[in-house]
Amino acid sequence: MADLSDPAITEAYLDVRNDKSETTWMLLDYENDRSDKLVLTSTGTGPVTELRDHLDEGRASYAYARVSYANDKESKREKFILVVWIGPSCKVMRKAKISVHAADVKSSLRVFSIEVAAREKQDLDEEAIVVRLRKAGGASYDGV
Repeated sequence: MADLSDPAITEAYLDVRNDKSETTWMLLDYENDRSDKLVLTSTGTGPVTELRDHLDEGRASYAYARVSYANDKESKREKFILVVWIGPSCKVMRKAKISVHAADVKSSLRVFSIEVAAREKQDLDEEAIVVRLRKAGGASYDGV
């Protein structure tokens, strides 16, 4: 089981979800290579591309982010995504635990529209994520 007991994790999660907060994403990493304890390693106020720059190719991480997009010139939507990052150089034993730990993370960071499984930094392309969010959102009037 993943340990998400750090109160900073809950605080950051609520901050990302808060419409009045500028914080748009949070990143969780394992305390060390042998630990199952997750710690908050960073937060940010920029787009998903800013989050992408904080991912380490030798680690497995989890991120929670708010993504804003417009369906048309009259409306703006904000949706939340959960990112499960397994860097290309991540150790085999860490990779083996991800599916179980991801379930634990999902029980703590519960409210999200889509899960993004990322193995390469290019997997966090904001345009592709917005297309997926539009499809997950139901009504689409622009053929997406």
